[in-house]
Amino acid sequence: MTTFADLGLPAPVLRVLTDRGITSPFPIQTASLPDSLAGRDVLGRGRTGSGKTLAFALPVVTRLATSVARSAASGQQRRAAGRPRALILAPTRELANQIDASIEPLAQALGLKTTTIFGGVAQSRQVTALNAGVDIVIACPGRLEDLLGQRHLALDDVEITVLDEADHMADLGFLPGVKRILDRTSSRTQRLLFSATLDNGVDVLVKRYLNQPVTHSVDDAAAPPPLMTHHILAVADKDVKKNVVHQLAQGTGRRVLFMRTKHQAKKLAKQLTAAGVPAVDLHGNLGQGARERNLAAFSSGDVRVLVATDIAARGIHVDDIELVVHVDPPAEHKAYLHRSGRTARAGSGGDVVTIMLPEERGDVRDLTRKAKITARPQDVRPGDATVTSLVGEVAPYVEYVPPAPQPQGRQGQPRKQGGRSRSGGQGSGQGASQAGQSAGGGRQGQPRSQGTGQAAGQRGGGRPASGGSARAADHFPRTDGAAAPRRRRRGGRGRGAGTNVSAAS
Repeated sequence: MTTFADLGLPAPVLRVLTDRGITSPFPIQTASLPDSLAGRDVLGRGRTGSGKTLAFALPVVTRLATSVARSAASGQQRRAAGRPRALILAPTRELANQIDASIEPLAQALGLKTTTIFGGVAQSRQVTALNAGVDIVIACPGRLEDLLGQRHLALDDVEITVLDEADHMADLGFLPGVKRILDRTSSRTQRLLFSATLDNGVDVLVKRYLNQPVTHSVDDAAAPPPLMTHHILAVADKDVKKNVVHQLAQGTGRRVLFMRTKHQAKKLAKQLTAAGVPAVDLHGNLGQGARERNLAAFSSGDVRVLVATDIAARGIHVDDIELVVHVDPPAEHKAYLHRSGRTARAGSGGDVVTIMLPEERGDVRDLTRKAKITARPQDVRPGDATVTSLVGEVAPYVEYVPPAPQPQGRQGQPRKQGGRSRSGGQGSGQGASQAGQSAGGGRQGQPRSQGTGQAAGQRGGGRPASGGSARAADHFPRTDGAAAPRRRRRGGRGRGAGTNVSAAS
């Protein structure tokens, strides 16, 4: 059996892999690394979870380490401000962060620096990192183009470029920006492109930017992993569906529940938490800070249930997810496969459940046929043996503790969510009604409640629930009603609280 040592990787990299328990390469790594390490352009195809991140991370750090040694020997500068030497493009912030988490230990072992660039956060830290000098940039196309336009960086020195999840970038409409970015790199740059499919214009990228690429495809990207077991649970109506979903969320292992809309994802996470099953949500309405906190809580195991929209269908790489539930079946089969790919990763097994209402039977039949899934529908109710077996060991109940009452205004009335606060924050009465929280911010120096999914009295954004104790639910919104209207002082402006919309409402 081929080992990483057989592939000629640097000794510091081998030590990092060994320390992390990574000893044997996956098939996509065994197939592609000899060519990528030799400096050839590579087109890698394979389904999600096949080990593509290390397949490009290892040649990136190895090539740059060699380049650094060559520069040092000739007395050249090690790194220059705003001039990275490796570029990795990813379609989503979450994927960029996870790529960085995988590549940073390898880079550090070789004296290399990495940074991430994406939107949704202030660019100041990204600019500071670039000015300090970095070797590897992991970026989403939109923000990268912004910084290029502002001349905060240049790509002339890039020696190796990686496009990860190229088909997903095409689905999101990023290919024009990707082309403009690649046009700024040298034609002599080594390019590695990884994609599950070559449709929607990905083939154009391959033909235009890859020089005689070596193609490695270790499996059928459209086929489900062999260790993934699929189940279709037919329910009688929406009430039965709700109860079955709540039961499926009660296991001790990690599980992801996919919803069709952002609103429904927030609603289900709130319902589960109130029912003693701490859950966090992930969707496009969350700010970057809330996304990272919720994903970190799920990744660490503090919270075992993630309720998500299709934003989590790709680029969310968390080990040991034992169950994926399509609470709302996706619209097309590619989404089904990518959602399902959150489980049965890295050689592990996993179960995938699709909840089917009577009116969805035809759509689910077409969906599974295109996805090459042979599972047959089973009629179920809560407590059935099929549902119980999928739940496995039931996790302890975590009591939902509503947040403490908030300070009152001068006349004994809680202030209304609305108007402008003295700090300029825009209040939202509708947000308070939805979140079921009264406004903070009395005259005794109490901080106002701000941010997504935040309990009152905390600054700088909310924290996810923790599955480890009853106190976990403190960070989720109250369910006992909206705030009362505030009083206005004669001749003055109201002191409304800042925006307070819950991440889990």
